[in-house]
Amino acid sequence: MASFTRLVRFLARDGRTYYGDAILPQGVSDIRAAKQARLITGDIFGSYTVTDQVADIRLLLSPLAPEDVRTVRCLGLNYEQHAREANMPIPTFPVLFYKPVTSLSGPTDPIPISRMAQEGEGLDYECELVVIIGKRCRDVSEDQALDYVLGYAVGNDVSHRDWQIKRGGGQWSLGKGFDGWAPFGPGIVSKDLIKDPQTLKISTKLNGKPVQESSTADMIFSVKKTIAFLSRGTTLLPGDVIWTGTPQGVGMGRKPQVWLKNGDVVEVELEKVGTCKNKVEFEASGPASKL
Repeated sequence: MASFTRLVRFLARDGRTYYGDAILPQGVSDIRAAKQARLITGDIFGSYTVTDQVADIRLLLSPLAPEDVRTVRCLGLNYEQHAREANMPIPTFPVLFYKPVTSLSGPTDPIPISRMAQEGEGLDYECELVVIIGKRCRDVSEDQALDYVLGYAVGNDVSHRDWQIKRGGGQWSLGKGFDGWAPFGPGIVSKDLIKDPQTLKISTKLNGKPVQESSTADMIFSVKKTIAFLSRGTTLLPGDVIWTGTPQGVGMGRKPQVWLKNGDVVEVELEKVGTCKNKVEFEASGPASKL
C-alpha cells in the first residue's frame, strides 16, 4: 500500500473537502504550489489508500480536520537564541503549554484579532516546526520517538504578549489561544521525506521583509527529545499536534519592538514543507458582549 508523501486537506472544485497527496511540479517542495492531489480514502491514522483519482485544489485548508485533532501541545523557549533575546535562562526541561483546538486554522486563512486581543499591545508572530503524532505511544525512548510521527508542517504561533505575560497570571495559554491563532500547513510532509527534522531552515517574513531566519538545529530540545519527554507517563495519541517553539527574531525581542497591525501579512516558511501566508484582520468594533 502506497503511503502519502505530502498530505493535504483541501476544498476541491466540486465543492467537497478531501484529504489528498499533493502533486507538485518537478523540483518544487512548497506544498502551497500544489494545484492537484491524489485523493486519499480511509483513516489517515490507520488504514488508508492513496488512490489514482486526481482532483483540482481550489483551496488548501488546515491539514487536519477538527475531528482528527486530539490536543495541541506547544513548547516555549525551545531555541537557544530566542531564549537569549528574551533574557530568559535556558530551560532545563521543556516549557509546555496548550492551545485550544479552535486556535488551529489553515495556511491562507486570515488571523482574526478579537476585540479583547486588540487591548494593550504585543501582537506577535512565531514561526514553528509542527509535529503531528501518527501512532499511540507512551514512555518511548528518544531512539524510537520519530517512529511515532505522522509528519511535519510549519505554523505561526500567534501571540499577544500583554495577555501572555502581564495579564495571563503566569499561564501563557490565554495570550496564545484565541480563535485562529495557530495557522499551520500548508500540508503535512511524511517523515519518510524528512528523515532528520533538525536540519531544516525556518523563517518568517512580515509584509515581505525577513524578520526570523534560523535552523531547527538551534532547538534546545530536539523533536525526538520532545516526544520522549512528553510521553513520559502520558499517552500521546494519533492526531496530537506538537508545536516545537520559535527561533530568535520575534517582535518582542527586536529593538525597537515590532507589533503586528491590522492588514499586516505574515509568511512563515519551513524547508522541505512550504509556506503559510496569513493576513492580520482586526474584528470591527461593536456592542460589548454580555457574559
